[in-house]
Amino acid sequence: MSTYEDRLNALREQLKADRLDGFVVPLTDEHMSEYVGSYAQRLAWLTGFQGSAGSAVVLPEEAAIFVDGRYTLQVRDQVDGNFWSYQSVPQTSIADWLKEHAPSGGRIGYDPWLHTRDWVNKAKEALADKGAELVAVGRNPIDQVWADRPEPSRARLIVHPDAYAGESSAAKRQKMADWLKEQKADAAVLAALDSTAWTFNVRGKDVDRTPVALSFALVRDDGTADLFVASEKIGDDVRQHLGNGVRIHERSAFEGALAEFAGKTIAVDPERSVAAIFEALDKAGAHIVPRRDPAVLPKAIKNPVEISGHRAAQARDGAALSRFLHWLSIEAPKGGVDELSAAAKLQEFRQQGGDLRDLSFDTISGAGPNGAVVHYRVSDETNRPLEMDQIYLVDSGGQYPDGTTDVTRTVIVGTPTAEMKDRFTRVLQGHIAVARAVFPEGTRGGQLDSFARQFLWNAGLDYAHGTGHGVGSFLAVHEGPQRIAPPNSGQAGGDEPLQPGMFLSNEPGYYKTGEYGMRVENLVLVVEVEIEGAEKKMLGFETLTFAPIERRLIDTGLLSADERKWVDDYHAQVLAIVGPQLEGEARAWLERQCAPL
Repeated sequence: MSTYEDRLNALREQLKADRLDGFVVPLTDEHMSEYVGSYAQRLAWLTGFQGSAGSAVVLPEEAAIFVDGRYTLQVRDQVDGNFWSYQSVPQTSIADWLKEHAPSGGRIGYDPWLHTRDWVNKAKEALADKGAELVAVGRNPIDQVWADRPEPSRARLIVHPDAYAGESSAAKRQKMADWLKEQKADAAVLAALDSTAWTFNVRGKDVDRTPVALSFALVRDDGTADLFVASEKIGDDVRQHLGNGVRIHERSAFEGALAEFAGKTIAVDPERSVAAIFEALDKAGAHIVPRRDPAVLPKAIKNPVEISGHRAAQARDGAALSRFLHWLSIEAPKGGVDELSAAAKLQEFRQQGGDLRDLSFDTISGAGPNGAVVHYRVSDETNRPLEMDQIYLVDSGGQYPDGTTDVTRTVIVGTPTAEMKDRFTRVLQGHIAVARAVFPEGTRGGQLDSFARQFLWNAGLDYAHGTGHGVGSFLAVHEGPQRIAPPNSGQAGGDEPLQPGMFLSNEPGYYKTGEYGMRVENLVLVVEVEIEGAEKKMLGFETLTFAPIERRLIDTGLLSADERKWVDDYHAQVLAIVGPQLEGEARAWLERQCAPL
């Protein structure tokens, strides 16, 4: 089937055959993942949307696609408005839309392996007002019409050595067992892919850009565990690494294994486990305690080994990015550099830096107006040249065995306008305000979000994304539970207290539709701050990312003396960490970029 119109028609025919009046299509997999394997890219196959978050509803006569503020421009470029209406989240939820648009008395289908129980309950409630019902499907209708749907990856699991992990899998499972006893539970379900990877100290190649393996797990109150993963994916090295405390089963046996919990107590995470898991346990007669997956918080609070590994990865990554920025300063003004060739060159520098396993996400390489598309993804169709007197935004990262990086730099090719300098400086001031923030223990990320926006707000400006997300350790580049985002933004995690050892991004931005986008992003580590005479435990951030910030875009007149000092101190650190890794022209260029303002 060639066109998206054909695919939509084929799905509608299938729904008719299945006696359904509609179907909900989320962008996720059986593990509630943000980034999914190619076999689970149902939303992209159906609509053409290439973003990392969204969902759709198909009814007999109309269809809608739901995205948040990051994708407002992108969805209009990629999804045909003749067949799809564009809906903004969180302003309009799928449940609200169905309440208005579902046929009364209709049957709306959903795949119980792709939604949380909470979502199912809300959607059922909304449809009940219409006399319509939500119907769980046994087989996803998209899979029935998607003729060349890829198979799930068969790549083998990789051992993630304790030298990088900093703690053995047995020790992690023992802590979970102690927690289960406190909860008076017999076992816990681990459904999130990064939770199983972290708990068992394994990694995989089943999702592009995120080193995880398709698997489920049950951790028991005696510290043993059951890992459900396709047997062809397990080599002798992994079997030996897992040891006797881990029983290995086929991934397909997971649902059936839940039947053994009749009369037993099991902890299940309502946010990270799909409705089908709850249904199978309910049917078995298990006693379910809804609790956060016990890997989530310890995974987010990095141990000293993970922190020092991350610093080493950042030093190599900063050198690769600095070499690229030096190359760009020479090549871009000549012409002949475009978004695709720039992204390829940056990847080449990262590969030369050593031990790069993958990128941590598809590089956002946006010239001029494409930079204003927050999560822009360059393709042959959208590729633009880098032109004189235009802004270029590059947001990129690497997956290294010792750490995951994520960094954005904004560059001017040629000469900036006064407006560009003003906007960039306000973004930089917000970045500095977060970097320098000092706050009492117990502070939530949401309480710090306005630190980053205040200078833009003063000029009547803002940006439509969060200010910071958690980052994994050779794992997901977007990791919970913490984040820095406005309260009520519809983005989970802004209410999580920040704790020492957590990584976050610090990435305010500004986007002028049709003209340019700018963002300054470094990763930071939450640390304890010593303050003389302090009456409570205070926390702050240590910056972890080192690469020069575009000085030609800074209006120094807008900066306070403290802000100027922060920039100079930061650049002195860049020179100390990255400088020794560069030589010749690149080193001389870096020294110029890092000279005091």
